[in-house]
Amino acid sequence: MRFMTTPDNTSDAADTANTPVARTGVAAQDWAKASADPQYRAAVVDLLGALAYGELAAFERLAEDAKLAPTLADKAELAKMASAEFHHYEKLRDRLAEIGVEPTEAMEPFVAALDGFHRQTAPSDWLEGLVKAYVGDSIASDFYREVAARLDSDTRGLVLAVLDDTGHAGFAVEKVRAAIDADPRVGGRLALWARRLMGEALSQSQRVVADRDALSTMLVGGVADGFDLAEVGKMFSRITEAHTKRMAALGLAA
Repeated sequence: MRFMTTPDNTSDAADTANTPVARTGVAAQDWAKASADPQYRAAVVDLLGALAYGELAAFERLAEDAKLAPTLADKAELAKMASAEFHHYEKLRDRLAEIGVEPTEAMEPFVAALDGFHRQTAPSDWLEGLVKAYVGDSIASDFYREVAARLDSDTRGLVLAVLDDTGHAGFAVEKVRAAIDADPRVGGRLALWARRLMGEALSQSQRVVADRDALSTMLVGGVADGFDLAEVGKMFSRITEAHTKRMAALGLAA
């Protein structure tokens, strides 16, 4: 989980991010201009730090999940996806260094929460690992796409680039649906697992945002063109709706 990749653009944010729109405020500025506001700069550093550690954790998790793969072809596929996640991490690490921030310092505030999430949601088998990557990463991706629409053009471009699908979504859907077709009883267990992941992901994300003043201020409109409180509720409704659609794609009840 990257914290709060989805190829199906089920969220409104994904559509917005990929459709030309008339941008105003900070979203119409580049980094050089927007970063003159120290609070906005701090919020972006937090955002990139959270994303960077999320990508590094995703790399580690996929590499670990490869050990559970039932075939060599599946193992190789996960290894390829893990490599893509690491390249995303490198882009974020390099950007943090470019703007004068030590990458490890930017990531450190998010290590405990992310590691805690992964400990609490350790998969017991191959299929649970696939569902976790598909559901957890997609929730995180939807959240970041929502935020990206309100960022300066340089930061927005980077965030959207590292949210590119690594191929895991289509791979997970294919494998999970095949498993359910072979044994329908699997579907009930995986549906319960996905609901647990959804709850844990949203809870952890909200706690992290609440703990980081600059990030939470940006999200609720105090910096740049953030969400107002009503829009925060709408944002999480959109994320939940997108989750329901992905569950259907997996052949699971939300």
